[in-house]
Amino acid sequence: MFAPPLQVIDNFLLQYNVGQALLFLYILTTLAALPLKSQKIIGINTVVFGLILLLTPTGPSSLQPVEFQFLGIAFLFVGPFLVLTANR
Repeated sequence: MFAPPLQVIDNFLLQYNVGQALLFLYILTTLAALPLKSQKIIGINTVVFGLILLLTPTGPSSLQPVEFQFLGIAFLFVGPFLVLTANR
């Protein structure tokens, strides 16, 4: 019953790696948090996705390229500054 739609989704997702999917989810959650106008929530979101990107295995035959791990390090560096500079 659900086999044809799942095959279509699987064929679409095979074109992307986990790092690209996580980056898309980060952008989506950041856009969802913008109406709340809370810099602290966006900072916490950045730190969480930085940890996820940093802990996801990298390498030639792994889930994501090493560039996304460097992006996770950058998120871990920027996220606390967003939290600390928030007004409340």
